[in-house]
Amino acid sequence: MQAWGLTDPGCVRAQNQDAFAVRPFGEDCVLCVVCDGMGGAKSGNIASALALDVFTAEVERSRKPDMLPEEIGQMLLGAVKLANFTVYDQSRQFEDFEGMGTTLVAAYLQNSTAVIANVGDSRCYLLNREGVRCITMDHSLVQLMVQRGELTPEQAKTYPGKNFITRAIGTEAVVQCDLFRLSVQKGDNLLLCSDGLSNLLDDQEILFEVVHGVNKQLCCQRLLGIAKERGAPDNVTSILAVL
Repeated sequence: MQAWGLTDPGCVRAQNQDAFAVRPFGEDCVLCVVCDGMGGAKSGNIASALALDVFTAEVERSRKPDMLPEEIGQMLLGAVKLANFTVYDQSRQFEDFEGMGTTLVAAYLQNSTAVIANVGDSRCYLLNREGVRCITMDHSLVQLMVQRGELTPEQAKTYPGKNFITRAIGTEAVVQCDLFRLSVQKGDNLLLCSDGLSNLLDDQEILFEVVHGVNKQLCCQRLLGIAKERGAPDNVTSILAVL
C-alpha cells in the first residue's frame, strides 16, 4: 500500500487554502486527508491547516492495530467532531477568523478495508480497471438541486452557485459527517481531491490518468498539469492511494 499527495495554489489565486496529509502506519495501513479552506484571505488557510492538524493528531492518538470497520468509523467521527469544535472555537474567539471553515475528506485504509469520512465538497473516488466511482456525495447547493430534479448533472457543472457548500468543518457548533465503508483489494486506487481538481476533470479523465498512467507516483502531478492547462482558477490538491 502506497500513497502520494500534492497541493498547488493553481493559476489564479496567490494563496493556497488547501491542505493535505498522508500518514502511513506500517505497510498495510494509511490515513489520507484533504481539506479545502474557506472564509477569505485571512482565514481559509487557517481553517484547513487547523482542521487537518487536529484531525490527524486525534487519529494518531486513538488508533489501534487491526481495528474493526465500526471502530475505525467511530474514530474518524470523533476526530471530525474535535476538528470541528477547534475551528469553530477559533472562529468565535478572533474577529479575523469569523466565518471560517473547511471541507474535510479522509480515508483510513487498513488491509482490505477503507473507511471514508466526508464533510463538504471535496471528494473520494474508487478507481480500478472496472471503472471509476465517486464514493462521497457533495454537500453543496447544486447537489441538492440535482437530487430534487431542478438541475441535470451537466447543468450543475456550470451553475453560478456551484461553490456554495451546505456543510463544512467549523461553521457551526455541531457538524454532520458522512461515513462510507468499502472492501478494497489489490489493484484498487483511492483518489482524494479538492474541488479545484474535480471541477476541471471529468470522471473518465481522472480514471485514465490513475489506472492507465505509466507512473503512479507521478499521477497527482499529471492531474495538476491538466488542471493548470485549463486555467486552474482554484487551489488544486489530490492524494492517490494504491493497493
